[in-house]
Amino acid sequence: MALMITDECINCDVCEPECPNDAIAQGSEIYEINPDLCTECVGHYDVPQCREVCPVDCIPFNPQRAETAEQLQVKYQHLMQQKRQSA
Repeated sequence: MALMITDECINCDVCEPECPNDAIAQGSEIYEINPDLCTECVGHYDVPQCREVCPVDCIPFNPQRAETAEQLQVKYQHLMQQKRQSA
C-alpha cells in the first residue's frame, strides 16, 4: 500500500529528498505523497526512507491504497521503465 502524510506534518523538509521515486512534494499546507509514484521504496530500499527520517512519525500506510509487495514491485519496474524512456 502507498504511504500518506498526515496533518501532524511539521514541514521539516527531510522526507522529500529521501524519496527515490519523487513521490513526495510540498502541498498547499503540508507535504503530500503521490500514491501513483509511491512504492514504499520497494526496488530501492528495504524500508520506506521517508518513514525512517520523519521526526514526528506522521507517515502511515494509506488504507485507501492497499497494495501487495508484488504489486509494488510491478509499479517500481514500470516507474523505472518510464524513467529510462524519458532519459
